Amino acid sequence: MGCTIHNTRGCSTISNNGKDCKTSCGKLNVFNWLEDFPEGINPLDIVEIRFKNTRKDFYRNVNGIKLEEGDIVAVEASPGHDIGTVSLSGQLVLQQLKKNAVSPTSEFKKVYRKAKIADIDKWQNAIDLEHKTMIKARVIANELKLNMKIGDVEYQGDGNKAIFYYIAEERVDFRELIKVLADEFKIRVEMKQVGARQEAGRIGSIGSCGRELCCSTWITNFVSVTTTAAKDQELSLNPQKLAGQCGKLKCCLNYEHDSYLDAQKSYPSTSIVLETRQGRAFHLKTDVYKKVMWYSFNENAAVNLTAVSVDRVNEIIKQNKEGEIVDELVKKEILNPDLGIGFSDVLSKESLNKFDKKGKSRKKRHKSYHRNKPSDQNKQK
Repeated sequence: MGCTIHNTRGCSTISNNGKDCKTSCGKLNVFNWLEDFPEGINPLDIVEIRFKNTRKDFYRNVNGIKLEEGDIVAVEASPGHDIGTVSLSGQLVLQQLKKNAVSPTSEFKKVYRKAKIADIDKWQNAIDLEHKTMIKARVIANELKLNMKIGDVEYQGDGNKAIFYYIAEERVDFRELIKVLADEFKIRVEMKQVGARQEAGRIGSIGSCGRELCCSTWITNFVSVTTTAAKDQELSLNPQKLAGQCGKLKCCLNYEHDSYLDAQKSYPSTSIVLETRQGRAFHLKTDVYKKVMWYSFNENAAVNLTAVSVDRVNEIIKQNKEGEIVDELVKKEILNPDLGIGFSDVLSKESLNKFDKKGKSRKKRHKSYHRNKPSDQNKQK
């Protein structure tokens, strides 16, 4: 049984020797580096279960079933049961509990059993209904004139319940919507509001970097991103380039923000004008990691930019404070006249035929042949 039946549940189409999905799960994947170590006498009875896209939860293995990453299991739900994939087991679950601020002594729902063929068939039928249900639910919400967008639908494993994920800028009264959806699909309906970043993480896509979105692969705690992060990194404030699939500023703008701030501590203030005999030089941009600052003598236009090293800028600022005006922004390098660049015509001195092989004349070879040939008299002797 391969992973193709539940590729929307965070797994790829690669199976492990015909078994359940063991590897290549890219949705909030956790690398179990303690997998090869023995569990011990009393193994941890809490496992992490992954459902559709980025939804994960913890369950208690009360029956002591031997579970491994990738096993498809039936777990407790309200009402009925749900089907999910074991994403983590063993001692690393404690680290995940600590990361999510969950106590190991809390009340967890139960793991019933490993999924049977009948469970998986019913689960697959429920998955096949999700896209059609989402499209129909959007039409119903539009008919009720609700200012909301239904971005995803997740059916429970037994098909008796579905979670409708929606995004809305204002508070929405969807009580009538729940009644219509329940009557239309004959299921229990749960509405769950998500933000723009969470919606992009659930749907998934490819970013401008060419990789899968961070919010759909590993980010769980979303931190606010401001335009200050872009300004500190000297990025162009172009909304089309700075915005992600969610329409918000990209989360990756925060990744190198702290390192940029640390690097800029030794940089002079960009508001300082450099006084030279060529004119007043105004700062326009900075290449932080190259340690280069760009200046122009035109304050209002980025023309005739000159790249000046940070050390040179600090030197000019120091001289200006002492009342000195430098001649130029960048010092001209003084070349040693003794190290002039010469030209030597090598080709005219060498013969083009020097590599040709000179063959011996046929006469010489003929004479040498007769000279070395024994005489007939010697043969008679």
